Amino acid sequence: MDGSAAAGGLAAVGVYSDSDDTPLCVSARETRAVISRYESMVYAIALTHTKCRVDADDVFQETFLAYHRKHPDCRNEEHLKAWLIVATMNCAKRVVANSWRTRVVPLTAEHAADLPDVFSFKTDEQDAVFRALSDLPENYRTVLHLFYFEDLPVLRIAEILDLAAGAVKMRLSRGREMLRSQLTGGLFDE
Repeated sequence: MDGSAAAGGLAAVGVYSDSDDTPLCVSARETRAVISRYESMVYAIALTHTKCRVDADDVFQETFLAYHRKHPDCRNEEHLKAWLIVATMNCAKRVVANSWRTRVVPLTAEHAADLPDVFSFKTDEQDAVFRALSDLPENYRTVLHLFYFEDLPVLRIAEILDLAAGAVKMRLSRGREMLRSQLTGGLFDE
């Protein structure tokens, strides 16, 4: 069977791309739908863990590529969301632990001052919160992000991270205290 016959077979079952009449496999359409639903969540987790837009872009791409290739059998939306969270965190850990990053020497302060910031948010307050969150140890940063930005309950976070609920609550409490101490003063007066 040649390529045109295979394409004709897909066309016969009515599977087409959104932009024209070229055939598109069902899994690609499903992957697009998953990306559109979860792109903000995956990118936010990637950015929180890598602290760098370029690396977050790589993690975003690798996470959805892994989803497309593996096409995990998720029972429901909650299970799919949990799979994406874990996959994103694992990919971000690989990127951060990459040996290339450990051999890179940061620029001196005088050279770094000539470069623009990697990125910034709309307000100084958002920048300050992101920087403070990024400075936290990963175990606190992860639970704070999942709790406040992804609106996951403690029990669900515990299930996703394979922790006891009490451990998640303790990390939330300690992480909040660390953030409070970093943000007190400056833009955030008590």
